[in-house]
Amino acid sequence: MDEKAIKALIEQVDQSSIREFDLTVDGVHLYLSKNKTANHSVPATVDTSQLKASDTPVSAADNAAQAVEEVPKTTAAESEDNLQTIKSPLVGVAYLQPNPEAQSYVKVGDQVKVGDVVCVIEAMKMMTEIKSQVAGQIAEILIDNESMVDYDQPLIKVKTEVGK
Repeated sequence: MDEKAIKALIEQVDQSSIREFDLTVDGVHLYLSKNKTANHSVPATVDTSQLKASDTPVSAADNAAQAVEEVPKTTAAESEDNLQTIKSPLVGVAYLQPNPEAQSYVKVGDQVKVGDVVCVIEAMKMMTEIKSQVAGQIAEILIDNESMVDYDQPLIKVKTEVGK
């Protein structure tokens, strides 16, 4: 796989509605993700010895990797109560349940683990699952079902079990 093919793939994924792309050809492994946090456990490996710094493509996957945050920061009041806030990684319509007839993903008082889906955000007909970054108990749901949310808007507060 040469540099032109890699650039073409990156451009095609960037222009498409594909959220994640994983490819291995002739020992070259390429993983691209438009998600804020990638769910891929193997790091992307590309033979960069043939790429010049000015030729290195910048894509949505690169931007997403730079935008990854470990755990949302909390205010002093939140840290006293061991509250962590799950924030929206994108602008869109938030859904608290998978479909109108189904129960909510979570409700106040539910226990969540890291990786549990707490809601879904639709942006440009793409549904993105929002997963909990912390384990604990749902303390407060800050949005309504089918409401518009902005980037970095607080969605749900989770009371963590620090010290237990």
